[in-house]
Amino acid sequence: MKALDLRVQTIDQLKEQLVTLKKESLNLRFQRAGGQLEGTARMRAVKRDIARINTVLTEKQHASNQD
Repeated sequence: MKALDLRVQTIDQLKEQLVTLKKESLNLRFQRAGGQLEGTARMRAVKRDIARINTVLTEKQHASNQD
């Protein structure tokens, strides 16, 4: 997921994606704890996507407050 793709989306769409990624992160943590997780790289990618969405949300909120 690229930050450029996220900047095009609305705040509501970003929040929906954030909820989805947080659920996926939770599921991946349970899989890791249970020893069922095979690809640990997905955990890293999900964390980074969450951080990207949070960054874009913050940028959009600051931009709307300055107007």
